[in-house]
Amino acid sequence: MQSIYEAIDWNEVWRSQMQRNKDSSPGRDCSRIWESRESALRFWNMSQENRNRVDKTIWSTDVTPESRVLDIGAGPGTLAIPFAQKAAHVTAVEPADGMVSVLKEKMDEYSVKNIDVVQKRWEEVSVKEDLQPPYDVVIASFSLGMPDIRSAIEKMMMASSKYIYLYHFAGPTSWDLQWKDLWQKLHGKEYQPGPKSDVLYNVLYQMGIYPNVKTFRLQHSQRYGSLEDALKALRPQAQIETAEQAAVLQEYLQHTLKEENGSLVLPASSIRVKMWWEKDQLS
Repeated sequence: MQSIYEAIDWNEVWRSQMQRNKDSSPGRDCSRIWESRESALRFWNMSQENRNRVDKTIWSTDVTPESRVLDIGAGPGTLAIPFAQKAAHVTAVEPADGMVSVLKEKMDEYSVKNIDVVQKRWEEVSVKEDLQPPYDVVIASFSLGMPDIRSAIEKMMMASSKYIYLYHFAGPTSWDLQWKDLWQKLHGKEYQPGPKSDVLYNVLYQMGIYPNVKTFRLQHSQRYGSLEDALKALRPQAQIETAEQAAVLQEYLQHTLKEENGSLVLPASSIRVKMWWEKDQLS
């Protein structure tokens, strides 16, 4: 007799929670948020303030000087640049114009020439036509915005010859709490968060994948030069269109931002989960 757990289609749970998140905040697409070079550069600078996390990610990944790495949702090169300095080759998949622009600037700045950039969503990527498999390491770090996560993982498995690393969130994130507080005031509807690592783990389990799991807390506060800078940075994410909405966001920031060393800081932290496995261990 099938158990209640076995009867649940966890990929459908993921898809449903993704859709609820999309319906509660239409147009708030991850890649669109980072379309501008300015927002992408801000993301890069924030990642450099969390350099310790980046270094830990690089050095805890099974990469050698001969490795070929596929970085899905590469952003401005937060991981792709340091991976390229350690590995033989990196393919960076990233759809947002701003992110790709900054990634290419950083490739020049750091004299990195062994990165190929594929400017597409992972859902649109053809392993055979767009990539150069196999890759020793496939990694998707906080970039699992695919509605059909099972198909996305199956494609990762096709591209990988050895390791797959996924990073995602556990419990409410700082922005979940932020938008839960603000969304009703801004848009007259309740904000619905996206799926978290519990659903992801169950999808993997139903695929016959039993990953290693590590949970950790990450501080990722955002730093701004002024209240005006913070408002400008958060307007796209908040989908601000009217003066009334801007006033709501400004009031929130005035009560939330903290002064620190001449800057205004938006405190943030969240619990992150690393899941990884080796293809050979599945057979």
